[in-house]
Amino acid sequence: MSAPDDAPSRVRRKRMEIFAFLFLTAIVMPVLAVGTVGSYGLGVWIYQMFAGPPGPPPSPH
Repeated sequence: MSAPDDAPSRVRRKRMEIFAFLFLTAIVMPVLAVGTVGSYGLGVWIYQMFAGPPGPPPSPH
């Protein structure tokens, strides 16, 4: 069995695990999602500046 003074360290560890979970789910993951979608959008925008918009080429008249 564990020593009686081990209980506060278990409580502290549990609290830190909960804090880490909340920090990851509330801050890190949304920031990564926004950054990923934003950089993809920026890349497509820059590509289209050079390659032109998508679609068929204009028909000659």
